[in-house]
Amino acid sequence: MKISIVGITGYSGLELVKILNNHKKVELVSIHATKEVCRRLSDVYPYLKGVCDLDIEVYDAEKIMKKADLVFFATPSGVASSLAEEFVLADFPIIDLSGDHRLPANVYQEWYKKSPAKQSVLNKFTYALSEYTDVKDKKFIANPGCYATATELALLPLVASDLIETDSVIVDAKSGLTGAGKALSESSHFVNVHDNYVTYKLNHHQHIPEIVQTLQTFNPEMPEIQFSTSLLPVNRGIMATVYCKLKKDVTVADVASAFTKAYSDKPFVRVQDSLPELHNVIGSNFTDIGFAYNEKNNVLTVISVIDNLLKGAAGQAVQNLNLMQGWDETEGLLMTPSYL
Repeated sequence: MKISIVGITGYSGLELVKILNNHKKVELVSIHATKEVCRRLSDVYPYLKGVCDLDIEVYDAEKIMKKADLVFFATPSGVASSLAEEFVLADFPIIDLSGDHRLPANVYQEWYKKSPAKQSVLNKFTYALSEYTDVKDKKFIANPGCYATATELALLPLVASDLIETDSVIVDAKSGLTGAGKALSESSHFVNVHDNYVTYKLNHHQHIPEIVQTLQTFNPEMPEIQFSTSLLPVNRGIMATVYCKLKKDVTVADVASAFTKAYSDKPFVRVQDSLPELHNVIGSNFTDIGFAYNEKNNVLTVISVIDNLLKGAAGQAVQNLNLMQGWDETEGLLMTPSYL
């Protein structure tokens, strides 16, 4: 299968290159960006010499559809919303890593403060959390956000099994700096992030409606959640710490059973006996989940960790590609966590 990537110079686009280079079923045939056009990718990023020596091309939808069989959009929010329509009208498969096709148009405009895609285009897309969505033979995939992936995988077994008081959910999520993207800003400046811990977009992060929307597909009565986001002084990784109260007569054994039932046959979710840490998953497509219960106040704490660029972006996108095509779900994705 021949693949094109739009948005090649961003963090997620570069991760896609590395994954697809080790994928036995695909060939990367074109890469596109607005920067460094006509330069060889491996000249811009020498660590990719011999991995990807393609020239960066200007964006051209018609050329992409002639060369490739599927396109990944690894662009900032607000880009794919205007570019995807041409592919949708041509029935040409897309996997969009941005947030542009995850939400209804009015909700997207409210939270992203950008013009949404047409509702007719949005209706074609399937929001695809890999462990919970059947994407076989689908053509248009909205890849989940990084915070959303970690949080949803922690909460869905509990919500689906009706084990928790839904109005008690509090999520404290922390991300490495790559989660903020490549664009420079004061908040991501080295002197502001180094040796510091910064909370940002409190109650206003754009992944909040995405998370609530997904939880409500399993429980329509699910209310809004309390959700905070902070930057860690590390390059990559997300830790979502979820606090919630168990319903009356629910036991820790019930919680353990729910997680086992949900993930025992899922190759990229590992339910751990101990509380997970970022190093356990960095450089891999794994999600590690652990939990602990405080019987004194009836609070269950669930910790979910992912690599924000892999399971939170490029890795899950390729996982969805594999599932779309009916291939082995793990193809190209069995990277061992770097740990150190």
